[in-house]
Amino acid sequence: MKSRARSSGADSRLSVRKSKAEKDPNKPKRPPSAFFVFMEEFRKDYKEKHPNVKQVSVIGKAGGDKWKSLSDAEKAPFVSKAEKLKAEYTKKMDAYNNKTAGGPTASGDSDKSKSEVNDEDEEGDE
Repeated sequence: MKSRARSSGADSRLSVRKSKAEKDPNKPKRPPSAFFVFMEEFRKDYKEKHPNVKQVSVIGKAGGDKWKSLSDAEKAPFVSKAEKLKAEYTKKMDAYNNKTAGGPTASGDSDKSKSEVNDEDEEGDE
């Protein structure tokens, strides 16, 4: 009977997850980390050397082992490329956020602040 109570609790959690907000297709995608930049190149090389290996897990395991064995100097080109991609992403996100921020302007917020300040001054005078 306890398992039924647990499953009904899980059902209620699932219904909450379904009401997730939809993603904006125009939003820029996050840039890959240095490891994933490395893996793009490593996958190509590994598939050329081992054409019979089709399992993603084997390629991923080999790539992870290779990344761990690299020195910081060997990782540097991948890290610098990842930093460049992140800088581009930051610029794109700033442009995206500025374009989608069609809400109230800063001057609208300051008007509210002024009215609140004026209300406080009037109360202080009485």
